[in-house]
Amino acid sequence: MIRTATPDDIPVIHAMVRELAEYEKAPDEAKASRQQLHEALFGERPAVFAHLAEEAGEPVGFALWFLNFSTWRGVHGIYLEDLYVRPGARGGGHGKALLTELARICVERGYERLEWSVLNWNRPSIEFYEALGARPQDEWTAYRLTDGALRELGKPGSGD
Repeated sequence: MIRTATPDDIPVIHAMVRELAEYEKAPDEAKASRQQLHEALFGERPAVFAHLAEEAGEPVGFALWFLNFSTWRGVHGIYLEDLYVRPGARGGGHGKALLTELARICVERGYERLEWSVLNWNRPSIEFYEALGARPQDEWTAYRLTDGALRELGKPGSGD
């Protein structure tokens, strides 16, 4: 079963974010607190959204996403930040069900893209996504500013 997350789900979403970071070999990079997740998902101006996959009433996976926008298509899309299914539940159709729900939201709302990133070494996920019809965007390279580089570029007067 797939359902929209509620504020009561914050502890399990937080736990699964940590589990995902462990799986992706970056446990020290997952610094978001429960309070930050609560504010982002359920605060005065929510900017991200989440769905949970359940099996026998227990959360076994989640998808956390937000809207993006294509200037070329002139419409919003969904950017899937995290898709995670706990190891004991993998192969049970939960990942596909979560992606199906996001695709349904796209179709229902007139969004024309559902996008995400996957680590190059994560062959099981890559094969899963390609089996669903997703295709890699090999011509693009992702860039990111964080920590000191972000602060340096963002400080007053640096763009003058």
